[in-house]
Amino acid sequence: MTPDPTPEFVLARPRTVPLDPPPAYSRLREDAPISRVTIWDGRHSAWLVTRWEDARAVLGHPAFSSDPSQPGFPDVQPDQPPQPPGFFTNVDAPVHTTMRRTLTREFMVKKIDALRPAIIGITGQLLDEMARSQGPVDLVERFALPLPSLVICELLGVPYEDHEYFQERSKVFVDITATGEQFTQAWGELNAYLLDLLAAKRKAPGDDVLSRLVEQVDAGTVSEGDATDLAVFLLFAGHETTANMIALGTVALLQNPGQIPRLLAGPAETAQAVEELLRYLSIVHMGLRRRALQDVTIGGITISAGDGVIVPIHLANRDPEVFTDPDRLDLGRANARQHVAFGYGIHQCLGQPLARAELQIALPELFRRLPGLRLDAPLEDLAFKQETAVYGVSELPVTW
Repeated sequence: MTPDPTPEFVLARPRTVPLDPPPAYSRLREDAPISRVTIWDGRHSAWLVTRWEDARAVLGHPAFSSDPSQPGFPDVQPDQPPQPPGFFTNVDAPVHTTMRRTLTREFMVKKIDALRPAIIGITGQLLDEMARSQGPVDLVERFALPLPSLVICELLGVPYEDHEYFQERSKVFVDITATGEQFTQAWGELNAYLLDLLAAKRKAPGDDVLSRLVEQVDAGTVSEGDATDLAVFLLFAGHETTANMIALGTVALLQNPGQIPRLLAGPAETAQAVEELLRYLSIVHMGLRRRALQDVTIGGITISAGDGVIVPIHLANRDPEVFTDPDRLDLGRANARQHVAFGYGIHQCLGQPLARAELQIALPELFRRLPGLRLDAPLEDLAFKQETAVYGVSELPVTW
């Protein structure tokens, strides 16, 4: 028996507790873990898959498409803009496989480990500058956003002095209130910007991702258009998500100060702490979306060909069947790395080694350098990003 559709997914259910999923959906995970829900127009519906095991089953199954151009795909908003080709997370195999392979070498753990000294240097410089301010400061503006922006610029070979230009346009990609026209304009402007940079790299190549993309274009293994689209996606995704994670992770730690010593206990403990923060916060909170290409049975429920599916990973990562006392932040949690914060299956985040490295360096250094760090505003006064595809906080006033 199919449960009756519930009210609109996510937008009608904002987080009432800033660091926890909406309670109505947490209850739904227990009572009807695979349910029909209406989406933005109140007429169309999709399956909401809320348990960890079922989420992995959907995300790892080849019968579920991530192509949003297909009929029945559960759009996030009424004016859903077309996804540019460079957003290869929204492309199915074999095209997805080819595009991902183009970049796989750039994000291998060994490659990212070689970048760690640069990340450490950038972190120290930003914290030195912040400490001289004597507080209060906006941690987003002074640390959380510039750190991954500087790092992705270093990796790609993009001039950091252009950061305001690409940050402003990147915001449009995660703003679900943005119109298709605004999205297309922002993408076009960044596309033109990166196309010019690729042309400059052809004349003066460096040891960076953009220069190696130009080499692949010249070798005929990737088109210039695809290379430019991929560069835009990397520039956007490489700073926007980690910036929100640093800021939100800081909030979570300040709300749980007894956990901070675990973060600072050593490399292994820091790595484990970061995995728990990724599980606990799960900042991609609008749900990973799919469309069934054929009838598939998941968790005893038959999802028919053509049906849309929404997988809210922030609910899967709070599944009590997998994570004991899941609504509690526990930086020593032994199985924290079982989270699906980076997705699962062929579309899981390519840049996760970079995100882990940045978080493992940035968060401990922040609390080591500023042991008296504290919020300079009540938690309830912070502006949390309810209507963006990536959850976070717009500003984070802190002092020490």
